[in-house]
Amino acid sequence: MQTTIGILLLVAVFVFFIYRAYSKLKNAPMVEDHENIITLTDKNIQQQTKNKIILIDFWASWCAPCRMMAPVLNDVAKELKGNTHVGKVNIEQYQSLAQRFGVRSIPTLILLKNGVEVNRFVGVKSKDFLLEQIGKA
Repeated sequence: MQTTIGILLLVAVFVFFIYRAYSKLKNAPMVEDHENIITLTDKNIQQQTKNKIILIDFWASWCAPCRMMAPVLNDVAKELKGNTHVGKVNIEQYQSLAQRFGVRSIPTLILLKNGVEVNRFVGVKSKDFLLEQIGKA
């Protein structure tokens, strides 16, 4: 009996802390994009991905993991040189692009080389991981 009460109490405390952490993350302010990040639209995506290596972030303002990725992508954008870039697509504004690329969950990061997909990552990723994947492209 005491073991059951202890387990229930432990689960309740765990759920409380998860809820609290999620609430803080959900209400976190939006991070401004770095000046090197390209905002992609259905009108400019062809031109902006042509003859480049570009990591495209498909995101939405209501997505907590997307908010976590924003500072990471800013750091990645700062380090990229030459014809390698970071781009972002707001799926709320450009649903047609999300459909075109088969994005089913966010954040989805798609690595394009000369307009052709070479890799895809779903979820939160680290700066080092992303830089390594871009270097392999």
